[in-house]
Amino acid sequence: MSTIISTKNLSRRFGNHWAYARIDLELQEGERLLLIGANGSGKTTLLRSLATLLPQSLGTMEIFGRDPNKEKDFIRSKIGWLSHRTGFYEDLSAVENLMIFASLFGKKTTKREAEKLVEEVGLELSSKPVKAYSAGMRKRASVALLRLKEPELILLDEPFSALDPQGVDDIALLFESMSATQIIVSHQVERASVLCSRCILLEEGLIRWQGNANKAWDAWRKSQQVSG
Repeated sequence: MSTIISTKNLSRRFGNHWAYARIDLELQEGERLLLIGANGSGKTTLLRSLATLLPQSLGTMEIFGRDPNKEKDFIRSKIGWLSHRTGFYEDLSAVENLMIFASLFGKKTTKREAEKLVEEVGLELSSKPVKAYSAGMRKRASVALLRLKEPELILLDEPFSALDPQGVDDIALLFESMSATQIIVSHQVERASVLCSRCILLEEGLIRWQGNANKAWDAWRKSQQVSG
């Protein structure tokens, strides 16, 4: 089993404020890690750094054994990133978007294959443009795009937001079926912890607790009691 992510003393500062600091992390192939913490605890900033979208201020980081500062394009080709910003072509349908992205990914994908991906995430086949989608529909379309790319590392920033309970269950099952290494940032701790083997709790940018994901809810609840 190979190491997908390895960081030592990873830290990021904005002015005099440390968004996260002294992060030592190792993530193995096929692992799913849950990252929890209150708003402003550094979760998304750390995730953005791991996605090579934001450089660290201090420390070292290797992803797939490569230095992101030197081999960013190679690393990004193996990463799937999901956040509230979808990056879709707004005037095109989900299927049309998938066909374009397939070409950008260097994949030979037929229209029927793109339609099947859209159906698998619970979207109806339609010529409706993405700009007319609800937030939940956009989230489902983003998951279809992840499945199209088939990345080796998936970074998920609040993947269950904007979804109804059935949608959360549907999308969770899709993530569970994907063999890629995953890091999930979510406030829906109970639901997300079922998918993961390990959990890290951030407070003010520092790792305050880490352990088995089945203890994540207890750790989250105790941190809220302390902060309250």
